[in-house]
Amino acid sequence: MPATPTWDPAQYLRHAGHRARPFTDLLARIPGLPTQPPAGPRIADLGCGAGNVTALLADRWPTARITGYDNSPQMLADAQAYAGPTPGGGRLDFAHADATTWTPSEPYDLIVSNAALQWVDGHLDAFPAWLDGLTPGGTFAFQVPNNIDAPLHALMRELGNTPRWKDRLGHVLRHEDSVHAPGVYLDRLARLGCETDVWETTYLHVLTGEDPVLDWVKGTGLRPVLTALDGDPEARDAFVTAYRDLLREAYPSAGYGTVLPFRRLFAVARKAA
Repeated sequence: MPATPTWDPAQYLRHAGHRARPFTDLLARIPGLPTQPPAGPRIADLGCGAGNVTALLADRWPTARITGYDNSPQMLADAQAYAGPTPGGGRLDFAHADATTWTPSEPYDLIVSNAALQWVDGHLDAFPAWLDGLTPGGTFAFQVPNNIDAPLHALMRELGNTPRWKDRLGHVLRHEDSVHAPGVYLDRLARLGCETDVWETTYLHVLTGEDPVLDWVKGTGLRPVLTALDGDPEARDAFVTAYRDLLREAYPSAGYGTVLPFRRLFAVARKAA
């Protein structure tokens, strides 16, 4: 299992627009929730990060009582800027929790997770408890990056497993099975009694600036490496420079920017009413 990374909210949010788009696409496919106004539905966001996309839940369900959960103190500190009453009469709060051990302590109309479960080993085994925590007719929905075979990650693993880096980094890199095939999720959720919709989308993000793909991955996939080398700036810079050179070759710049193909997997599972 990769080491728990130290997150940098400012770095993560440098590409906030691109990162938020899959969440809005996920929300568009979530059906109506069982608790209807004037009562507010209860929503949990697992791996809420800096809270910027959690706030979008209040736009979709204005009266909802929403709690964003994350295990990063840095992310939760930034998320507090969104906490409090929402314009529609609901409320948005944030709390520390680890998705590897979290279980619902009350019934939820919606449990949602955005680009977090790839960091949770054995997340398939958590599905039964999460579904048990849904009200009848409630929904469990998530999206995860499904591009562990893309150059973005493959080059990081190849470099991290070279003789210079293997002892220090081999154990912190994400496994190739950190995200399962779409059919695995469909089968697991359907067998648990859910009406399930699973699909994939490949986004072609056009990034600008100097070494934009490196800048992108510094906010996400590279965090375990940066965390592991945090006390050794010379080694950290050496790895990042070598990785940057590989990314430049794999993702060449065009006159309008650098294209980063990014495949994501989505699942929406509705519990029987």
